[in-house]
Amino acid sequence: MSQRVDLRFNDRPVRVPRGVTLFDAASWNGIAIDSTCGGHGTCKKCRIRFRADPPVPTSLDLRAFTAQEIKDGWRLACRTPATSDADIEVPPLTTRPKAATVGVGRQVILRPAVRKRYLELAEPSLADQVTDLERVLGELTDLNPVADLAVLRTLGSTLRQSDFKVTAVVADETLIAVEPGDTTGRAFGLAFDLGTTTVVATLLDLTTGTPVAVESMLNKQQPFGADVIARISATMLDPAARDKLQQLAQETLAELSTSVCKAGEVLPEEVYEVALAGNATMVHLVLGIDPEPLGVAPFIMSTRLLPEVRALDLGVPAHPQARAVVFPAFGAYVGGDITAGLLASGMDRDQRIRLFIDIGTNCEIVLGGRDWLLATAAPAGPAFEGASIRCGMRAADGAIEAVAITDEDDLKLTVIGDTQPKGLCGSGLVDAVAALAEVGIIDESGRFIPSLAQRIAADEEVAGSVPSPLADRLTMIGKERVFVLHWSEDRDPATSVYLSQRDIRELQFAKAAIATGWRILLEEAGLRTEDIKQVLLAGSFGSYLNARSAIRIGLVPDVGPRRVIAAGNVAGEGAKMALLSIRDRAAALALLEEVKYVELSDRQDFNDRFIDALGF
Repeated sequence: MSQRVDLRFNDRPVRVPRGVTLFDAASWNGIAIDSTCGGHGTCKKCRIRFRADPPVPTSLDLRAFTAQEIKDGWRLACRTPATSDADIEVPPLTTRPKAATVGVGRQVILRPAVRKRYLELAEPSLADQVTDLERVLGELTDLNPVADLAVLRTLGSTLRQSDFKVTAVVADETLIAVEPGDTTGRAFGLAFDLGTTTVVATLLDLTTGTPVAVESMLNKQQPFGADVIARISATMLDPAARDKLQQLAQETLAELSTSVCKAGEVLPEEVYEVALAGNATMVHLVLGIDPEPLGVAPFIMSTRLLPEVRALDLGVPAHPQARAVVFPAFGAYVGGDITAGLLASGMDRDQRIRLFIDIGTNCEIVLGGRDWLLATAAPAGPAFEGASIRCGMRAADGAIEAVAITDEDDLKLTVIGDTQPKGLCGSGLVDAVAALAEVGIIDESGRFIPSLAQRIAADEEVAGSVPSPLADRLTMIGKERVFVLHWSEDRDPATSVYLSQRDIRELQFAKAAIATGWRILLEEAGLRTEDIKQVLLAGSFGSYLNARSAIRIGLVPDVGPRRVIAAGNVAGEGAKMALLSIRDRAAALALLEEVKYVELSDRQDFNDRFIDALGF
């Protein structure tokens, strides 16, 4: 028997060792299959379809698909081994989900580290035998740079071919290029927000400080799991995974770089500096640094401040000597993206007490103002990304992003792309639970109320019960109670978009972790909820979250909806500021000494507080 099998994924032929899972077979060959658990069989999102002769379904397949879908050949890729030749259909993956590409920021005085000077130099002669480098540096006395060796390799020919009319390019205190002619009007930088789920790139004109183009896309590391723990675990289980994760992160940055440069009609060699904000795990992985110590107690980073990094170290196509500014982290789980976010939001400059919350699989929380700042991290889990939710999906076309109850006691759904609902994203999940809790379909403990038949059988009072048609949406799938948000054509709950009891529990766990985090920070500071003057919700999820719903379920303090601000992509804004202002770049470094980190994992009272925060 052959030790290899021939597969076709969407008509692309690959040959893989017999027995590997189809999920791994696809990932090894650069074919993206949706997954949030990294192929461990918990998210049930790695759906594939055999076009002929499907294998016997596993017990997990039988729970993940309807009987008709099983008959049609649908299986979970992570639980299906490659045992024979097969022709397989892979559903298209949404690579550019809805994401916040801009955020709250401050105005800066334009003073980038990259500066250009046009020089018209005297040509050498027997009477003037000053070296080429001294001739250039002699005209840059106010900058006093040192030269890269790479500049010297071509300096002589560049000067002579351009009749000694050149442009010197200085980054910080280094002469990184001498270009023929006057190119002073062409200087660009790239700012990245390297998120676990979504990556955003902004191309900036460093001569004017204006954005030229912005793009976002899904982090190509997503097949290894939705959260940083899954990706760290992947490197611990398979040493080769670290190199693969680095490659995928760099491919993501490179693809975005190429896209924004093309949109802005900018050549890669005109990009002289890069700024990158990301959590500690993403930074470790993109630079090829072992992330394992981040994933096990006592959770230690390799370093807070990196040595000099170049754009090439990040896989970014740019000028060969382009430097990269990588934001420093406060700790293993409060990373450089939070440093950048605090810089952009001006938390350290405002005399008001504000609460900064970046909601994601790992939630970072900062409380304070001009005189002091406290930070912590809470393990929220992947519920807000649509993972671990039965009908959950990323914020893409077909995702329910908002839920409201009308005056007629029915549901009003807002769907991304104005199309038929396919699933539920994080903001829609919060809205749905808040709305159902408000009308009493979900009780304070998070349980669905008993059905009318159950209450009658128990001889309970039914007067004033939840009005139809909302109550009619409560039904069963197997032994689990669900609430149908959008009925399918055949009115089968299993093929509809619904909210399950387990989904509510997942949200409760996530919001309880976050609420416990900010409550502990308040106690550490000796403050009460009413002392908070503003809540900033950072990141893509925070941009689309309904403030009233977030307050209703206890995700954020009840300071009033008007004081809950969608801050957007503040990490990206901070990265842009670092490119445009060396003063603000220095301010980001100063934040390391101004923020006190509060560790939650070693607090004996955390579990009790967590349980207290579960209710609605």
